[in-house]
Amino acid sequence: MSEIIYPRSPREVMCGWMHLPRFIDKVRLHLAGKLHPDYQPNLSRGFDGLWLETAGVDAKQFIEVVRNSVTDGEVCDWVRKNVKQPEAIKAAHRERMLNYPRKDDAEMQARLKLRKEQAGMAHREDIQNFVDFIDADEKRL
Repeated sequence: MSEIIYPRSPREVMCGWMHLPRFIDKVRLHLAGKLHPDYQPNLSRGFDGLWLETAGVDAKQFIEVVRNSVTDGEVCDWVRKNVKQPEAIKAAHRERMLNYPRKDDAEMQARLKLRKEQAGMAHREDIQNFVDFIDADEKRL
């Protein structure tokens, strides 16, 4: 499998949740055997795991929801019915993603810098967080 099918941007929102459309895409690609190897180690981890934790959803349960759905609307209906988090929690989740790594987190700032260097984007001052990096790496930014 050499061609990468990019999931949606982590900035996309569904049911008020940032990253949820991307996570759904990754699960659907995984279930179809088309998730590129670069994405496999972090399936249900990283930002996926952050969404699961914040939403209070088990990874296996969510994968089954996606497996048993045909459309994003069905997944969204399930989320609306089963994930009872207030808008403030959704907003905090969005802010956490958009501010990761925090400016005072030297270790993760160094990791972002390294990832930019490895991707040939060390010169990109517009990449300030991992959401920016993902969008740039996947040719959206």
